[in-house]
Amino acid sequence: MARVRYGPRSEAEIRAAKGARGSLPDIWSTGVVAVWESDPDAVAQVLPPPLKPAERALVRVNISQVDLFGSPLGAGSFSVSAQHGAHTGWYPLVMPMTTERALIGGREVFGEPKKLGEVGVERRADPGGDLVTARLTRHGISFVEVRGRVTGELPLPEPVEKLDFYLKFLPAVDGEGFDADPVLVHCLRNERVRRLEGVDGEVVLRESAFDPVADLPVRRLLEITIGEKTSDQRGRVVERLSAQAVLPYVHQRYDDAQQVLDSPAPPAAPAGEA
Repeated sequence: MARVRYGPRSEAEIRAAKGARGSLPDIWSTGVVAVWESDPDAVAQVLPPPLKPAERALVRVNISQVDLFGSPLGAGSFSVSAQHGAHTGWYPLVMPMTTERALIGGREVFGEPKKLGEVGVERRADPGGDLVTARLTRHGISFVEVRGRVTGELPLPEPVEKLDFYLKFLPAVDGEGFDADPVLVHCLRNERVRRLEGVDGEVVLRESAFDPVADLPVRRLLEITIGEKTSDQRGRVVERLSAQAVLPYVHQRYDDAQQVLDSPAPPAAPAGEA
């Protein structure tokens, strides 16, 4: 009988898949990163408990493209600085991805707030220095755009460990609350950089009902860079959270968890009808 591929995998196949994850080659991406100081009150409002504001109200956007085993992938993140106990890191509000595979893996395993979207990084030659434009786009709106002129090579930073905070949860089947208690995830990445250049430019935040990052304005732009980077990723659950404390922040993860508001507005009633 021919094997049915949706049937169960053998223990040997499961072990082989697990072992292959540990032998993946370095994956290098080309990305634009912008960091700015924003409104402290606005940053504090988007942080769910138990996260607290960090010493500085910073926002970081990362817009990258990579050739992932022959398939192009665009990946973005829009994050705010945060504190959890003695740990300082970043809390992403939205992470647009161009492929379903990248979206599902991050959301289901780590709790990353990934959504399907368009992610673009363009670099074109110019006599005064190459021009760079990077965008995050969803629902036809480029809600983040970073643009500027490349100013030259920067010293390569030492490898660094970076920390992101994620909320991992699953909305309940009956639409009320969650199927289990939400958890807080610490995600650590060891990042290495092999090329880094400065960019003299600006960050443009556009109004979007689904991705309202314009509420975190650019008060003082600190840096824009373009570079080639690679990193690994490992996470751990550090705390179980109160469902009631997390519920007010569910809309950060989904455009609309019940999909009631995702549909176009109904057509207007004909004249004369109530």
